[in-house]
Amino acid sequence: MGAHGLRGQVRVKVFGDDAANLVQCDEIWLASEREDPNPQRHKARYVGTGRPGEVRLQLDTIGDRDEATALRGKIVLAQAGILQPLAAGEFYWHELIGCEVQTEAGDVVGTVREIWETGAHDVLVVRNEAGRQNLIPTAREITQKIDLENQRIVVAGLPGLIDLGELGEEGQEGGA
Repeated sequence: MGAHGLRGQVRVKVFGDDAANLVQCDEIWLASEREDPNPQRHKARYVGTGRPGEVRLQLDTIGDRDEATALRGKIVLAQAGILQPLAAGEFYWHELIGCEVQTEAGDVVGTVREIWETGAHDVLVVRNEAGRQNLIPTAREITQKIDLENQRIVVAGLPGLIDLGELGEEGQEGGA
């Protein structure tokens, strides 16, 4: 998000409910985007909380406010092993990215490419091989089953919710 103070602390917005996961990091990676092939590794000399939803980091290679300000817009990545266990039926976003989404009838909708936080329910952004995109709320009435072991999410095939397009029509019995 920017700099804090004059000695190069970095303000980081936390995507998630608990900043404690990031506070326990002793090293992080900074990336330009989520799929950045060459994120830069940094040792965290200090990690602490700031404003609500924010963490402050002092990185080994950042010594002043200008260097910290230059990092604005970077994405902070960390090892998934630092994450606290969740209650049954709860999942971290990174666990859902890449899962195949199917309807209860077995039609493949596509793959979860990203997740949007909307306030009420997060929304799965699902794209199929033809590039067709579906936005599927994670409401319990819609998301029927999440099987992380098999990287599969089953959703209710509610009318108007999912547009299978050409791929879905070809994959259905008796389709044109």
